[in-house]
Amino acid sequence: MTPIYIAGIAMTVFGRHLDRPVHDLAQEALDGALKDANCKTSDIGVAFYSGMTQGYLQGQYSIPGQVVCSKIGIDAIPIYNVENACASGSTAFHLALQSLRAGACDVALALGAEKMNIADKARAFSLFDAGWDVSRVEENYQTLVTMGEGVTIPPGSESDRPYSKFMAIYAGFCRWHMKNYGTTQRQLAAVSAKNHQHSVHNPYSQFRKPFSVEEILAAPPITFPLTLPMCAPLSDGAAAAILCTEEGLARIGADRRRAIRVAASVMRSFSHRRLDQPELHVSRLAAQQAYEQAGVGPEDMGVAEVHDASAMGEIIQCENLGFVAQGEGGPAAERGEFALGGRLPINPSGGLESKGHPLGATGLGQLFELTTQLRGEAGARQVPGLHHAIQENGGGLQGIEEGAVAIHILSR
Repeated sequence: MTPIYIAGIAMTVFGRHLDRPVHDLAQEALDGALKDANCKTSDIGVAFYSGMTQGYLQGQYSIPGQVVCSKIGIDAIPIYNVENACASGSTAFHLALQSLRAGACDVALALGAEKMNIADKARAFSLFDAGWDVSRVEENYQTLVTMGEGVTIPPGSESDRPYSKFMAIYAGFCRWHMKNYGTTQRQLAAVSAKNHQHSVHNPYSQFRKPFSVEEILAAPPITFPLTLPMCAPLSDGAAAAILCTEEGLARIGADRRRAIRVAASVMRSFSHRRLDQPELHVSRLAAQQAYEQAGVGPEDMGVAEVHDASAMGEIIQCENLGFVAQGEGGPAAERGEFALGGRLPINPSGGLESKGHPLGATGLGQLFELTTQLRGEAGARQVPGLHHAIQENGGGLQGIEEGAVAIHILSR
């Protein structure tokens, strides 16, 4: 296949940017990526814009990409709007890569931006109500109840404040995992404590405060077994990536020493598997496809960024990516295997739990972290001796798994 490279990539600090419009965040990310690639807006042949919230929260239901791009110096080229729930940013990246491989141009842009923090927090959280089949809401809830059957729910472990419906979904996954593999709430807290510790070293992270396992267990509940620090916040932010072919790299004069090759790019959607078929999980199948595409295996990965909208997400995905056997994610996390300095660092950025989760920018933010790591530019959170890195980013829920999953493997 035609080699494709990340020539430039950038992100804003993720967090609460109450005084900044979405196009201002997008401008910062774009400017950073252009500078990183030694590129001008006039060099870009196509743009894929990822933004989920502009319609629901700001009323810009149509052409959000064209509207944002018109304010940041991009026009006349094809601009495509991408929505794939929380996997939107990674989907934009995947489509930019496919466009380059199709020969449409030699330089492409993937840009994601969100402005999620508004005064009415309950309305912001209600955005997630559309992340599954809205014609089968009661059936969806019954599936979650079935997942958690047999797990005793302690009194006082349900928040009386609004929270994302997807935390109830993750809680269902948690309880199923606890029932079938013995995963504990303390192991979830170990994942969360690790990620919050990682975020201390990330200047782009929404939260940079470390938490101990005990502090996370004692934190306000969301829904059992999840507590507040185990869950991703509402976030504003943007991220952008400039992708090039070999010809594109030469044309813009990018620094070849810092260009990172995209060794695999895979998108898959859910299947109608059963709960007792974890080997058919969409992320597991996508990861196997990505490893085959890149000619490497899980043992070759030196660092990973995975979708931890809750701490349970990291446990599920480290198993799906083949880093441990099914059911071993919790014990491995508790042993510190996935911390900086451990066997395989996962989410050195701090993950979605602490770095933040501006939906359309999230996947591109993960790719920014992995590119930074592979370039050896991650400072105090740097993983040494890297050659390959893997990203997993999921979006929505269909049946009993993510509606869409993206897997990318990057290589030096």
